[in-house]
Amino acid sequence: MDATQFLPSGPKLGVNIQNGDYQDEKGIWHCGKCGKPKQKRIDTELFHKTVWCLCDCEFSVLEEKKRRQEHEEEIRRIQRLKDASMMDNKYQKASFSSYVVRNENRKAFQIAKAYVRDFRTMVNDGHPKTGEKNIGLVFYGKVGTGKSYTAACIANALIDEKVSVIMTSFVKILQDIQGCEDEAEYINILNGCSLLIIDDLGAERNTDYALEKVYNVIDGRARADKPMILTTNLSFDEMMRNPDIRYRRIYDRIFETCIPVEISGNSFRIMRAAQRQKRLEHYFEVEE
Repeated sequence: MDATQFLPSGPKLGVNIQNGDYQDEKGIWHCGKCGKPKQKRIDTELFHKTVWCLCDCEFSVLEEKKRRQEHEEEIRRIQRLKDASMMDNKYQKASFSSYVVRNENRKAFQIAKAYVRDFRTMVNDGHPKTGEKNIGLVFYGKVGTGKSYTAACIANALIDEKVSVIMTSFVKILQDIQGCEDEAEYINILNGCSLLIIDDLGAERNTDYALEKVYNVIDGRARADKPMILTTNLSFDEMMRNPDIRYRRIYDRIFETCIPVEISGNSFRIMRAAQRQKRLEHYFEVEE
């Protein structure tokens, strides 16, 4: 068998003869721009052959093409993570750069950014300060103070870093469980992501069935030793002093792994509604 048949004798992919290219005294083609050879002479005891190779210019072109392809694949991967996140469309563009920081939410904002910054270290090696792994958060406070938006900012920032995140609610989880054939497989999906965010804790129905499913989801996540973030309109006292043993069981399990973070202040929704009403008032003025 002639081994030379496996060596490229003609220009290979990425190698082209351009205006300005030249041959040296040995007949080897060189790039007219960088001066590097586009061919290489291989001499062995078995054969002598001239093969094509990449000059610096052509290598740079291929490297740039590779970088573009990797960047496009990264964008597609991030989009796939967002599609798999179960997040409501209204939160998919939530970001820290558009976060409206006030005195009442400044601490929560800082904690949220630090959570993203330290997430990988916390999960893999333990928190830089405490050494604890898989710490979660509970954002609590009145309706409309930005708890869900804050959690969504964390989700999107981590997804941009290619961390798998699911953001859903117990209302939706209960609907999904009732509609799926394999509840255990559904729970495995929730526990498979790196971070599970559950919005609006306390909005689920007050039935034994619903509360048992809520507990199972939280307990399953804790047993999987993976972090979760929850948001709720309940106060800290309502969670810690709830007389209903079913709820106390849930909240006790949550606070074994999650740190409570209050977001206080007036409702963003009410303020925005008032601003919108003021802007639209002149549309309905009646001329006398």
